[in-house]
Amino acid sequence: MTKGNGKSKVASINIDHELPASDGQENPSAAETASAESQAAQTGAPEEEIARLKQENATYLDRLARVQAEFDNYRKRSVKEQQDYRDYALAEALKLFLPILDSLDRALKTQSSSAEDFRAGVDLIDRQFHDVLSKLGVEPLEALGQLFDPNLHQAIQTVETEEVPDNHVVDELQRGYKIKDRLLRPAMVRVAQNPNK
Repeated sequence: MTKGNGKSKVASINIDHELPASDGQENPSAAETASAESQAAQTGAPEEEIARLKQENATYLDRLARVQAEFDNYRKRSVKEQQDYRDYALAEALKLFLPILDSLDRALKTQSSSAEDFRAGVDLIDRQFHDVLSKLGVEPLEALGQLFDPNLHQAIQTVETEEVPDNHVVDELQRGYKIKDRLLRPAMVRVAQNPNK
């Protein structure tokens, strides 16, 4: 509240800025406060301020509703994309295996009497299969003659022998595979145990 020419006036206060400077009176009297309130009510300043604040509030609520709707749409899209990825992630890999299946079907339909021809066909299919696995980043583990590694090998039996160094793989029963640097399946092996160590 400011005074000028003996009359009191209400200063418009912007809540985004500092309060207006004091006119030197620390505690205005109750009469001055009542007078200022009645003048403010007559000029309609508080109603305008309330209307402005209501408008700001409505604007912020509208923005909030829009942001929430955008986030909800993003979440739904993300869930759908993840589901699509899970459903169709194998599609490209499976396409690579279809020619191998075609080769197997042709081999079964062939009326060849020669075991050598049949063996050559199976070798071709085996090469096709390994080529596809290689394209997908799957490589066989070398196990035979290697030092037994429990991270890569699954020992199912120990064999007493002095022909192979102790704790080395004597025989591979099932080949192990890795995909890039991760183990896909351990190799099932027999491990040498030297009786005179």
